[in-house]
Amino acid sequence: MKYILVTGGVISGIGKGVISSSFGTILKNCGIHVTSIKIDPYINIDAGTFSPYEHGEVYVLDDGGEVDLDLGNYERFLDVTLHKSNNITTGKIYESVIQKERRGEFLGKTVQVVPHITDAIQEWVERVASQSVSEDGNTPEVCIIELGGTIGDIDGMAFVEAFRQFQFRVKRENFCCAHVSLVPQPRSTGEHKTKPTQTGVRDLRGFGLSPDLIICRSEKPVGEEIKEKISNFCHVPPEQVLAIHDLPSIYQVPLLMESQGVVPFLIDRLQLNIRLPSPRNFMRKWRDLAYRVEHLRKEVTISLVGKYTKLQDSYASVTKSLQHASIHLGYKLKLKYIDACNLEEETKQSTPVIFYEAWQELCKSDGVIVPGGFGKRGIEGKIEACKWCRLNNKPFLGICLGMQTAVIEFGRNVLNLSNANSTEFDSETENPLVIDMPEHNQGQMGGTMRLGKRTTIFTEGESAIKQLYGNKDSVEERHRHRYEVNPKFVTALEAAGMKFVGHDEKLERMEIIELEGHPYYVATQYHPEYLSRPLKPSPPFLGLILASVGKLESYLSKDTRKASPEIISDNDSGSKRTSKLKTHLLSIPFMDRFPFTML
Repeated sequence: MKYILVTGGVISGIGKGVISSSFGTILKNCGIHVTSIKIDPYINIDAGTFSPYEHGEVYVLDDGGEVDLDLGNYERFLDVTLHKSNNITTGKIYESVIQKERRGEFLGKTVQVVPHITDAIQEWVERVASQSVSEDGNTPEVCIIELGGTIGDIDGMAFVEAFRQFQFRVKRENFCCAHVSLVPQPRSTGEHKTKPTQTGVRDLRGFGLSPDLIICRSEKPVGEEIKEKISNFCHVPPEQVLAIHDLPSIYQVPLLMESQGVVPFLIDRLQLNIRLPSPRNFMRKWRDLAYRVEHLRKEVTISLVGKYTKLQDSYASVTKSLQHASIHLGYKLKLKYIDACNLEEETKQSTPVIFYEAWQELCKSDGVIVPGGFGKRGIEGKIEACKWCRLNNKPFLGICLGMQTAVIEFGRNVLNLSNANSTEFDSETENPLVIDMPEHNQGQMGGTMRLGKRTTIFTEGESAIKQLYGNKDSVEERHRHRYEVNPKFVTALEAAGMKFVGHDEKLERMEIIELEGHPYYVATQYHPEYLSRPLKPSPPFLGLILASVGKLESYLSKDTRKASPEIISDNDSGSKRTSKLKTHLLSIPFMDRFPFTML
């Protein structure tokens, strides 16, 4: 087993997740089986109880693991299925060691950070690295490990020490360290500064880890003189200093890394038994994807009505899924984040300007998505958005809580149940259209929801969402919820035109709704965003974008569900597009090949 450890310096959120994913993408395109591990130094057992403002969205895996959003990056880039054990936290490590101590496995010894905690970390990494994450069941050959936080944080010191020991445990030819560091460019001087990187590398080396690669993150391209300076002061050859500036899309990051010689370096450093790939066909799909993204001309505007819009990472997977569907159909996504609270009557009374601006944004959109969430705040705003989409034939997609608010709105305004609500927000409501699931509400918050991949069975008859899934009898999607639609109201809701076209295997839980006579009014109890991929967009999101650009009906009628719609307007073949991209890149200086935009 080969290991690549990715560490970070200067600041957090520097892009280690995308860099780690890019390493995996490059190696996978070389024919190597890859897996990933994300280490989070916090004491929480998992990310399940975090506020979205704390670390962004909570990403859910097939096995029900609630993990860091970086594992979503890994799955999307590598098209693999990770496990909850691929996310290591300080809490998990200490919990496992304390359980061993309670069982008497340390034979009366004093349990300490070194060696017991550090040994537990190394054993966990070795065990998880050998677990298959692909459909073919093959054992991974390379494990990419991202160490969260920054070097020098007291929270991560046990992990740093564990990997200092680990490099000798697995031998030098099986271990590579890549350090990602910020190279700022202050406006006052106008030049890139290397001192933060020098300090970070010095700290890393002081802890016993010497970086084999230094990856310089910057807003604008870093010149050769800066790379040579970092090389001189950080004891790394110039060709092992990579420069990754801000790019139009994250899909260009693996291409930029590959263009700087990552493949031959890794083959030599890790003694990989592969040949250098042919430049002509290497990463062809990614080059084609990057070309598509950069040359999209038509736009589609989607409004996301949510509760955590101040931090866009709160809806990272939803955003990516919308992008996947838009790119697939040849449209540039213009995403508007609308705080659900701003659509409420209370906001109109207190700050009318914000109220009318929010409604103006909603009305100008081509389609609307209402994602999941927890708590009462902003619920009435989400209900108003559902109502507006229903009455104005605006394409709509609701996810989890978005489905529940759609049902509540329909109950209030179509069934005339004026006090209809969810027991999550009003435990005394006379018409509980949404209720909790007793077996998943046991008093504890962490890991007690209905989590992970479960089967949804389609009802007989035609529906747009069923067609988008290829007319399958059932699908498997990931869930994360503690409340469900009350089965007692299903008959009345369906009689009024809200069809429940998907349910669980026992016919007890409602999974998908679709409104009769509406261009596209679909909501799902599951989270389809977790299984969306750049080259394989999620069907519910694909349907939303199709309906938003007025092409859903023709798409379904032409039976093109299994074929990729033409993306580039000049109808060039894939090989011609790849050739055009290559010619375009080589016609300009290397450092100017990719425009500047935030990752």
